[in-house]
This record gives sequence, structure tokens and C-alpha cells, in this order.
Amino acid sequence: MKALMIQGTASGVGKSVLVAGLCRLLARNGVRVTPFKPQNMSNNAAVTADGGEIGRAQALQAMACGLEPVVDMNPVLIKPEADERAQLIVRGRPAGRLHARRFRENRQALLATVMTSFERLRERFDMVLVEGAGSPAEPNLRRGDIANMGFAEAADAPVWLVGDIDRGGVFAALKGTLDVLAPSERARVQALVINRFRGHRMLLDDALDWLERETGKPVAGVIPWLALDLPEEDAPYRHVARGADDGDAFHVAVIAYPRMSNHDDVDPLAAETGVAVRFVREPARLQPADVVILPGSKHVASDLAWLRARGFAPALERHLRHGGRVLGICGGMQMLGRLIRDAGVEGGDAKGLGWLPVETVMRPEKTLRRVDAWAEWPEPTRVSGYEIHHGRTEGGDAPFPFAARSADGQAWGTYVHGMFEQGSFRRAWLRAMGHAGGDGEDHRTRVLASLDRLADALEHHLRPEMLAPLLERRKAA
Repeated sequence: MKALMIQGTASGVGKSVLVAGLCRLLARNGVRVTPFKPQNMSNNAAVTADGGEIGRAQALQAMACGLEPVVDMNPVLIKPEADERAQLIVRGRPAGRLHARRFRENRQALLATVMTSFERLRERFDMVLVEGAGSPAEPNLRRGDIANMGFAEAADAPVWLVGDIDRGGVFAALKGTLDVLAPSERARVQALVINRFRGHRMLLDDALDWLERETGKPVAGVIPWLALDLPEEDAPYRHVARGADDGDAFHVAVIAYPRMSNHDDVDPLAAETGVAVRFVREPARLQPADVVILPGSKHVASDLAWLRARGFAPALERHLRHGGRVLGICGGMQMLGRLIRDAGVEGGDAKGLGWLPVETVMRPEKTLRRVDAWAEWPEPTRVSGYEIHHGRTEGGDAPFPFAARSADGQAWGTYVHGMFEQGSFRRAWLRAMGHAGGDGEDHRTRVLASLDRLADALEHHLRPEMLAPLLERRKAA
């Protein structure tokens, strides 16, 4: 077996995390393993070693394998811009837009590109761990599918089907998904996995016997609920303060506009003891806040209009008037400027909030680059990250990694995603904002420790006979 596909009963059941854990487990056992996701839909992207962009989950999975991410790991990325329109990224580069009315027809043409990337990886590695998207049992999405069973059939890949017991209804979800599949697809499902179980395993025995009897599929394992420091593409509302109550915590409020992107920029802050990060969608919930962060945005003009319509502009003005700080990251920085001129990207100019002395011109060309340099403020320490944006911003004068700051030093802007992952920079920035400074641990260290805990759990809770074929290494030629 050179490939295994992990599909799920729904979005958010743990497919990305399970693939990451399996990647880590196999890599630790000397297997040359790589992640692959035929089609991802997410506004959270990473810049690859070969200069493109892929979903953040595949970048995490590459890290678990000890690999640099490349565009073949996620050849099709769909980035929603509106309810019926999305930017299409093919092999790491913008390739036009997808519209809801022709979504099925247009994506079918991408199967050849997907298969080319998959075959390249399959030739280089012992094992390709493939992540599905959403559920394979959506009747409206099955025609023209390249993300789930459509890909599995084309690649002749076996499938494990995952359900999340923590959200309830897992037995019905697993059996119901199998019932919707075509006979050939159902036969392709090799095993079932139950994820995020809390409680005593023995309590499930009768239900597991029933599930295996009713479906004819073995249960590969029951994975316990784990507290992990891992980024999540689509669940940014999970953060709570660690080691501090509301009275003592350093509060960071993140404005969660509808097209928010790369929200995992704040994960390293949320992992700090005594820092409380929360995502807010109403101005009444903005306070208390020591720092307000405007994160990235896939469609800056519409998110800026949403922010104004919700009443965030006067709330931010009050926050600054009372000595608070504001940080704009990427699209958030563009919103904090004076003006956003559109040159064929978002459909019209927009007046900015005016707290940064910059103007941005949105151009079709997209900036995709990795960053690795010394910070000039608040301390000379190494900063690495990436830039991924439309638009060129002019007028800013701020020390790296920042691109703009207000005259009073309360509002700041940057294009660098991932800068808080470096522990020394994060500690220096927190001190400059009035916090004690944190532990200075690199977030990558935290993430790798979580990946190891996850791999340990999979090794312990998956049936050995199901794991054995994955651990086979190809003999050298």
C-alpha cells in the first residue's frame, strides 16, 4: 500500500489532525511519507518552498513529516471571497475564480492536475497520506468530485472513514455515510475511526460491535480527546486564557470578520500563560483588550465595510483614545491605512480607517514570499514568516517586521504572517505591549511536541494490524 486516504463524515471531525499524526508516526519509524490533499477550501494558506501557496493544514502535515511544504501537496486550493465566488489557486498560483453555479463543472477539469501532483509524490515516497474534504456523502457535490471518492477511485486509494464522537451521533454518521456511497466506493472503505472520545473505552464495546456488524467494516481505533497546540484551519474560536483569570490576563481581542484569513497568526499568543486571546464579532465584546488585532482578510473591502457596519470603527477609536494598542496584519494593516485603491482585484476603492499613514493599491499580481531577517523593534531578534497578499502599500515607515506605525505608536501594521512563532520576538513584543513577556519558547517546539503526543496516541489506540501496512518501507533500488 503506497497511499491511504482519510475521509470524514463531516467537516471538522479531525481529518487534518489525524493525517498530521499519522505523518508524524510514520516519519518517526523511518517511512518516507508525505501529505496530500487534492482540493482544499480555506482562506488560511502557507507559502511553500517552491514559491506557491497551499492550505495551512498541509504545511503542518509536511512539518510532521520533516519536509518543506511544496505545491504538489495541495494542488487545488479554493479561497472563498463571497458566498458565491472564490479565488482558485492551482499548483500554488492564482488561476482565476470559481463561481457557485459552475463549481462542479469547473473543478472536474482539475482532476488531471491533481493526479499529476499525486503521481509525482507517489513516485518519491513510500507512503502518501491523503486528506479528504468535508464529507464524501453530500449528494449535491458528488458529481465532478475530485476531493473525496472521485479522487480515491481515480487513484485507486483505500479509505479510512473518520467520525467525531465528541459532537454526537457518530455511529449514525458513520453508517449513514457508508449507506450513501456507491457500492464501489463503499468497498473502498477499509476501516472506520472514531475520534475525540472522552470517557472509559469499555463503555463503547457494545456500540463498536454493533457498528462492525451493521457496516461490515472493522473499527481501526478509538482516538481519545487530546489537548493539542496545533493550528486549525476552520475553528478559530477555541482560545481561552491559560493560567490566568479574566482579571489578571493580558487580553488580546481579534476581530473576526467574515473573510478573515490566516487566523492561526495568533495561536502562539494564545498558547502563552497569562494571555487571553478571543475572537469577537460584536463591538460590545471588544473590551477588555490590551491589544486589538485586525487579522488577514481574503476580501479587504467587504470585510472593512462589515467592520464599519457593525460599529467597530467608533469602538476602536475609543480603545485608542484610552491608550489601547492596535495591530493590523496583512489585510488588517491595509484597513488601518488611509485609502485602498483597487486596480482590478476587489471591485472598487475603499476609504481606510485612517490610523496608519499608508495607502494601498490592490493589484492582480500576488506577493508570495518567505521572510527571514532580524527584527529592528522591539529587540534585535530573528523573525521568520511569510507574506501572502494582493496589494502594494506605500507611505509606511516602521522598523522590521512592521511596515507602518502611527505617530503616537499605538497603531502598527505588518505584512509578515507567522512572526509570533519565534519565542524571542514574541516575548519582546509582549513586553513592549505591557505584558511580562512570556516563556520565549518557539511555537514550532510546542507544535512538534503536540505532534509527538498525537503520534503516541495513534500508535497506542490504532489496531496494530491496521497500522502495519502503513509502516512498510520500500526497499532501496
